[in-house]
Amino acid sequence: MDYLEYYGLKEHPFTNVVDNRFYYNSPQYKDALLKLKYAIDRKKGLAVVIGEIGAGKTTLARRLLEELDEGVYEATLLVIIHSSVSSEWLLRKFAIQLGIGDVMNESKVELLGQIYRRLVEINESGKTAVLLMDEVQMLKSREIMEEFRGLLNMEMPGGKMINLIFFGLPDLEDVLSLDEPLKQRVAMKIAIRPFSEEDTRDYIYHRLRIAGAENEIFTLASIAALYRYSTGVPRLINTICDNALLEGYLFKVKTIDEPVVRTVAIDLGLNGEQRK
Repeated sequence: MDYLEYYGLKEHPFTNVVDNRFYYNSPQYKDALLKLKYAIDRKKGLAVVIGEIGAGKTTLARRLLEELDEGVYEATLLVIIHSSVSSEWLLRKFAIQLGIGDVMNESKVELLGQIYRRLVEINESGKTAVLLMDEVQMLKSREIMEEFRGLLNMEMPGGKMINLIFFGLPDLEDVLSLDEPLKQRVAMKIAIRPFSEEDTRDYIYHRLRIAGAENEIFTLASIAALYRYSTGVPRLINTICDNALLEGYLFKVKTIDEPVVRTVAIDLGLNGEQRK
């Protein structure tokens, strides 16, 4: 037996792996999605989403991708996993995700030509091209920022041929500043902030319900403590809740109260003041 059976859960409710089944549509997430869809549908070109570590940017990016109807949008998500990416690698990756064939031996000029022709095809078919990029703050290269600006220079009478949605840490502001003309092309900027205490409570209840909980496992006092120690950061909320359920199971308590949360938070080295 583990804590799932003990608390009557069907699956782990607080994993930090992005799973759209557990998506919680907080007021600010809902607002952000509406704004991003507006920017995309109006073909504004470049929108930026900024937030601290663990604030839910990746969750929001994947949710947006899921909500973009394949019959209307040609959308793809590219996650930057290291900082040594070259502009040619990025263009090749983008070309492949657009459905362009063999691009491995193409020069940068040829790649841009193929991308342009493919974007024309997409727009003439009545679809809207969208490239979502996560962890963009890792691309600390003026050359890459200039390439993005070049993509945004591709226009048709109805607006930009490609919509770029950047997700990243606050450092993304500095990265955009590497190419001031690109920074001036930002049509929309959204800041993702930590949850309020009310959202923290609703988020916890929502994930427990999706996982099959039939009883209230966390007391209101424990949730208030959770908010204090996590400062409303979703990733930290998940980590504390998961550890609290394990702690509760080990000590055979059916309800997680404030002392359990406090013990877990201390073990994790959280003091309720950080926002990371």
